[in-house]
Amino acid sequence: MTVLEDRIAMADADANTERLNEWFERLERMPVPEGFRVEIVGGNVYMTPQRDIHWEIIRRFLWALEDRFGRKARVFSDVRIDFPGHENGFCPDIAMLKDSAKQDDKGHWRYQDVEFVAEVISQGTAPNDYGPKKIAYAEAEVPLYVVADPYQGRCFVFTDPKDGDYENRTPVDFGTDIDLTGTVVDLVLKTDDFPHD
Repeated sequence: MTVLEDRIAMADADANTERLNEWFERLERMPVPEGFRVEIVGGNVYMTPQRDIHWEIIRRFLWALEDRFGRKARVFSDVRIDFPGHENGFCPDIAMLKDSAKQDDKGHWRYQDVEFVAEVISQGTAPNDYGPKKIAYAEAEVPLYVVADPYQGRCFVFTDPKDGDYENRTPVDFGTDIDLTGTVVDLVLKTDDFPHD
């Protein structure tokens, strides 16, 4: 990449962040109903109701990570992190950051510090989790991405990001342990009590 190309890319990233900041400021002023999550995927705003099944699965991920890394681990739910691509202001269901992660000068967490993401499928936004969000996580080189799909009763484990996609995809039915040893989280995730539709 030339110096000129590098400067153009930096200017585009700054403009992208400014547009996202403007969108999120507007969204914060809107009367978003209690129990709804809002995020921006590819420049489109998605407002999704949080169902109890959704939250129960998120909690199980959270508990497993806290059991493994302690309560002070940098694990977040529904916190904005801007990812590569056109206007991607995601609020992952679960995001685990490196211990050394620090917020940028605007108070945002950097995608470069994300080590693990889990998303729990909602019917209306499932195409995002399997499509543009998966691609953005791979482009960000998030080493481990897990999708929990209560409609299928199955998780999908994505590892080894390369060239904007994940090289490995492993389906695991609810009720079967997910062996994540050897990954950044180095744990076995129990799914026997994951609720599903």
